[in-house]
Amino acid sequence: MKALRSLILLGFMCLSQQVHAEAYSCSGRIPNPVTDIAWISIFPIKIGPTTVAGFGQEDVGSSAPAVCACPLPVPPWIRIGIGLSFWEPARAVEVTTTPMCSPILGGIPLGGVGALGKRGSAKTDSESRNSFYHVHWYMFPLTNWMSMLTDTVCVTLESFDLLMLSEFEPTWNDDELATIFSPEATLFANPIAQAACAADCLAASAGFPLNELFWCAGCQGSMYPMTGNIINHESGIQASLLATQRMHSKLHRAFLAWDMNSPAAMCLPLPLPIINKRSYKTQMMYPIPNTLGAHPYGRSDIFWAAGKEYPVMGEDFSYLIWRRRLCCAF
Repeated sequence: MKALRSLILLGFMCLSQQVHAEAYSCSGRIPNPVTDIAWISIFPIKIGPTTVAGFGQEDVGSSAPAVCACPLPVPPWIRIGIGLSFWEPARAVEVTTTPMCSPILGGIPLGGVGALGKRGSAKTDSESRNSFYHVHWYMFPLTNWMSMLTDTVCVTLESFDLLMLSEFEPTWNDDELATIFSPEATLFANPIAQAACAADCLAASAGFPLNELFWCAGCQGSMYPMTGNIINHESGIQASLLATQRMHSKLHRAFLAWDMNSPAAMCLPLPLPIINKRSYKTQMMYPIPNTLGAHPYGRSDIFWAAGKEYPVMGEDFSYLIWRRRLCCAF
């Protein structure tokens, strides 16, 4: 009888582990740097105010001066160069409802089954329509890997690395705790401030978002609170884009993202605690790559999102972040 009870207990333990492993749903695909990337988004490339190659791609922001100078730590102390501007694929982000799930790495669990983190939800009820997503932020220097730009000043010497896991960010789950990083959120928690976001949505859909409305994430919603709690969930793509913008804003606030798109930052990146939304674009890489081009933050997804989300295997997302660069090329 003791042996029988032991066998039954062992069977239940094996069954429990199998069910737990099956419940941990994680899917993804390692992006192909040739076929999954909208390389046309690197344009326009400008030398000073002159467009060298545009290919019809939209641009915004200050032009680099035609001739620039950067200080050196050794004689001759100053080095003269040429002002260059372009869009650089530099970061990758994955948005998932499963803690520690990595779509970019092929759908593997970063910390094993049952890892840390609050389990999210992409499913909403008919009344509240709320959801929760985790966000993982990667250094993703594609221009280095593809050897597209060989200048040692304009190419940031970075390697693939994991920069942020929301599972280990204690304010990502709690709206009230998130005010530690963004105490100004209380100023915009009113109908008037939120109604102004309609103007940001229109501006982003027609061109680029309005930095003056820094509390808005365009057509995706409000930048506050800077958490993974999504109110008024419309679709997985809308919610994942909003979570991406919130995490990026939080990284700027924590000085983990810097200004690289201003004349003052041509020689060296500068801290920027409030995100410059006009400096970034997103491009979907998973579940279905959108290789037609990248889109500015806050732009409506109505024209490109059809068919990009589907049940079970297509409810987690990964995006490539393009950032505008101004640099002094030697």
